[in-house]
Amino acid sequence: MGVVVTATPDGGVVPGSLAVYPGTFDPFTPGHHDLVARARVLFDRVIVLLAVNADKRPTAEARTRAARVRDAMPVAWGNVEVDTWAGLTAAYCLRRGATVIVRGLRTAADLGHEYQLAAMNEQLGMQTVWLPARPQLAATSSTVARAYRSAQSARPSPAGTYDHV
Repeated sequence: MGVVVTATPDGGVVPGSLAVYPGTFDPFTPGHHDLVARARVLFDRVIVLLAVNADKRPTAEARTRAARVRDAMPVAWGNVEVDTWAGLTAAYCLRRGATVIVRGLRTAADLGHEYQLAAMNEQLGMQTVWLPARPQLAATSSTVARAYRSAQSARPSPAGTYDHV
């Protein structure tokens, strides 16, 4: 099924490779950014694929999230592309000629779910590569980031200020 990779044997790029890193990226966290940074040196090209998933309720539409992800990419990362897709990730990969799906693992608990996805994608003709999250980034998920953002926006105004009189 999936394989955990931290680098190629010679520390270089897999020649001719196109990797797809799918997710809802709501929001795009430092952990996501780090995975893209690591994937882009392992593969010739990387597509950050914003999944349009009807089962999830993102805080912004796909185009807006895609623009935010694009804005987070350094200009020098010319081998990274951002795209959106509603459908199976494996179907997108096959259509684009991708050789691998990149997925991040934050915790051991993620492995069960990721293993199921990798098994399904393998049946559809796509291999999965798992990149472990860096320890300092593993605690922050998009869910945690959204909860933090929501809590910050719900905080009362500082003492002595009023929204209305």
